[in-house]
Amino acid sequence: MSEALRLTDAASLGDLGRFASRARAVDDAGAMRLQAGGRVLAAWVCVMPGSGILAEGLVLGLRTFALAEPADCDVVVPLGAVTDRTARADGSGAFEIPPTRALAPWSAVTPPRSGWERGEDVEADVLARGARAGIESVGAAVRERGAAAGFVRDRIWAEETVPGVRAGGAFGAFSLGFLAPGSPVTVFRSNRWTRLTATGGHVLLR
Repeated sequence: MSEALRLTDAASLGDLGRFASRARAVDDAGAMRLQAGGRVLAAWVCVMPGSGILAEGLVLGLRTFALAEPADCDVVVPLGAVTDRTARADGSGAFEIPPTRALAPWSAVTPPRSGWERGEDVEADVLARGARAGIESVGAAVRERGAAAGFVRDRIWAEETVPGVRAGGAFGAFSLGFLAPGSPVTVFRSNRWTRLTATGGHVLLR
């Protein structure tokens, strides 16, 4: 029998499933890192994998969930397995950890847990507009260049939507459903990392 994580209720489990579904819309073959410690589950997904040994350009999405009972695990599983199990939930809030493991190089890059310095607030609407503009530009590049559009795509997402925040971060917050219209998004920084803390979750950029 698979090990189970017990979220506080069925609604929380449904939120986990929706988070995984949004991440699958970005990368259908993607993975989720499940880190549980005590009564908190951290669920990580990758929006953009970055490149090089420093994973420059990496964009991660993070949501945390309260657990009904303490747990201790750190596994990487396919997103498809998460959506499959949350879709078949029995209403108790229990989530059986899929036995299949996924290979995800990004999961070896762990953002700092402390040392974050708070910066400015950015309106969610501004990030949403930046994300939509980037999506349109990337779509146009793919139509014009086909398989050769990769370099253009990377350049588009590396541009700043607002000072100090790359368009790739705006895309992550937008695509994962973290942005609430009219709500502020707080920017934090720690060395090479930037974190966007929005109503629906966190996006971390390197």
